[in-house]
Amino acid sequence: MHELGVIERLFDICTRHAKENNATRIISVSLKIGEGSDLQEEWIQRYFDYLCEGTIAQGARLIIERIPLMLRCRECSEEFHVDLRRTEKALCPKCSGTKFELISGREYMVDSIEIV
Repeated sequence: MHELGVIERLFDICTRHAKENNATRIISVSLKIGEGSDLQEEWIQRYFDYLCEGTIAQGARLIIERIPLMLRCRECSEEFHVDLRRTEKALCPKCSGTKFELISGREYMVDSIEIV
């Protein structure tokens, strides 16, 4: 259910920018969401559609790009992708280290808004 709060903030950003640019309608919204985020696309779309009803964003299409979950090994500096759906415990592919720094994959942001 936490998706609703996140989508409310994204919706507010979109409608604020559309109004600041004298838009009459939001056509589409491109989002970048990290693979490490637990935001589920089905719920994102459902909540977005709910929030858009009766607004300039009604009928807007969501375009979601998933950003890979990337880690950097603190022992050898190797950067690598981790698929959390297939991996129980991350290991560095170069040195088998287990201490990492997150590079990407937890973000969520509006990338672009198509308006008229």
